Amino acid sequence: MKKEIKLPCFGIIVNIEDGAGAISSTDLKTEHNNEEDELYNAAMDGIESIIMAHACAGVDIETPEYIEGIETAVNACANNF
Repeated sequence: MKKEIKLPCFGIIVNIEDGAGAISSTDLKTEHNNEEDELYNAAMDGIESIIMAHACAGVDIETPEYIEGIETAVNACANNF
């Protein structure tokens, strides 16, 4: 079964099919201008990976609580760069 989930934050779209998935976002990462940007994007890759893993494992990533958790994690990362 194929499922597309569009989250209401950071332009995140998760596609799941047969327990595997792919994730994309339009507003999560920054352009590579320097080493700090690369580190920030690596942190965002980690957040994307966790979201995708949770979705593939059957966690409901569309709940308001989960969305709030994503926003909190992204803001915490951004505050450290």
